[in-house]
Amino acid sequence: VQLQASGGGLVQPGGSLRLSCAVSESIFRFEAMRWWRQAPGKQREFVAAIADGDRRSYADTVEDRFTISRDDAENTAHLQMNNLKPEDTAVYYCNAFRSLRSYFGRGTLVTVSS
Repeated sequence: VQLQASGGGLVQPGGSLRLSCAVSESIFRFEAMRWWRQAPGKQREFVAAIADGDRRSYADTVEDRFTISRDDAENTAHLQMNNLKPEDTAVYYCNAFRSLRSYFGRGTLVTVSS
């Protein structure tokens, strides 16, 4: 399974970015798609997840600002990030989960700075 995240970049505080995660297999085969992030000097942390039945969950720090979605036809998951803050600066990783196995792709860097 290969996952490729894209869409990162430099954005000013209050700005928006949309991350995408292209998956090499049908997204239908995965129980959940998740986004994680890792800031410099910190551990990787959970950001958002979308599971079977379109059940969504978010970290408290991004609730009401980030939206996770999936495009089954394109085998792609997205993370819409609005009202970005400097503390959102991190490498963002997408993750596919099924049958107790977790797959990660290479991350995409998001930098929020004025």
